Amino acid sequence: MTGRAAAQDGILSARGIAALTEAGAIKPERPYAPDQIQPASLDLRLGARAYRVRTSFLPGRGRTVGTCVDGLALHPVDLTVGAVLETGCVYIAEVQEHLALPDDLCASANPKSSTGRIDVFTRVITDRAAAFDQVEAGYHGPLYAEISPRTFPVLVRTGTRLSQIRFRRGEPRLNDTELAALHARSPLVSAASPSFTGGVAVSVDLAGFDGLIGYRAKRHTGLIHVDRPGAHKTAEFWEPLVADGSGTLILDPGQFYILASKESVQVPPDHAAEMVPFDPLVGEFRVHYAGFFDPGFGYAGAGGAGARAVLEVRSRDVPFLLEDGQIVGRLVYERMAETPEALYGAGAGSNYQAQGLKLSKHFS
Repeated sequence: MTGRAAAQDGILSARGIAALTEAGAIKPERPYAPDQIQPASLDLRLGARAYRVRTSFLPGRGRTVGTCVDGLALHPVDLTVGAVLETGCVYIAEVQEHLALPDDLCASANPKSSTGRIDVFTRVITDRAAAFDQVEAGYHGPLYAEISPRTFPVLVRTGTRLSQIRFRRGEPRLNDTELAALHARSPLVSAASPSFTGGVAVSVDLAGFDGLIGYRAKRHTGLIHVDRPGAHKTAEFWEPLVADGSGTLILDPGQFYILASKESVQVPPDHAAEMVPFDPLVGEFRVHYAGFFDPGFGYAGAGGAGARAVLEVRSRDVPFLLEDGQIVGRLVYERMAETPEALYGAGAGSNYQAQGLKLSKHFS
């Protein structure tokens, strides 16, 4: 790649991702789908094969994912004809996009929003990886997806998109002082007195949205066809949680909940954001499995005028009492290498612009 814009530090935009592909740094097995390149990320497609494995793993510095799968696989899964992935099982799937990154470019991955909202736990792994969802600068090799449906069995196939990847040059993350300055120029959250310690604090709304505070996933449901949006009846998969005026919710261990933030969130066009869990010392629960927020999310100029962050919540080992306004996560912001030509909300793939409390696109 050449040109001044391509050499800037920051998160690569759609144009930068397209340039990476043209230069051979991203090597897709097939041409991209029309909406596969997002404003600040690339959707990753499942390949032809997956493997049911005995356990999750990291290959570590000296091994490839393939070598580990050879020792842990129970049976192969043919994704070309579609396959059901069962709850509680771990699968390793090939990914159609391979990488040959330059030495100054690294990447990180995250589940897509719709993946997180159906409680499919998925992480990207590289050969010789010491951490999930992280691609070291200069990495040359294949990508794999670890997939483990936690609540609903899912039907996936070659080309299904569960994860997305961001490409990063330099250290574009804003510190606390820079976050406060950005908020002063372009409000990031609707809180009257936001906290900027390690990111912008986000709290949970248990006051209610038209009488609801959220949804709790049902057990022993039918299949979710991941590639069929709007094809599933909400009542068959979710139990609505009615606001009772207490402003509290007891999380049952092992249950999966969809809640929403109290604050409306905005991401300016020249920044990208990511939700990270709040300090685990405040409670044994996990929030937001799918953390990427694209430039323009909730942004008034892109049709957002503020959007709630949907929270995918699971308590770990003990019941836990959540209270209205309790901080459950933080948004970290990073500079874009360039402002994307198309912002979140401007394309067909923007399913959650101006959202409130909203389930994934799979439900009607």
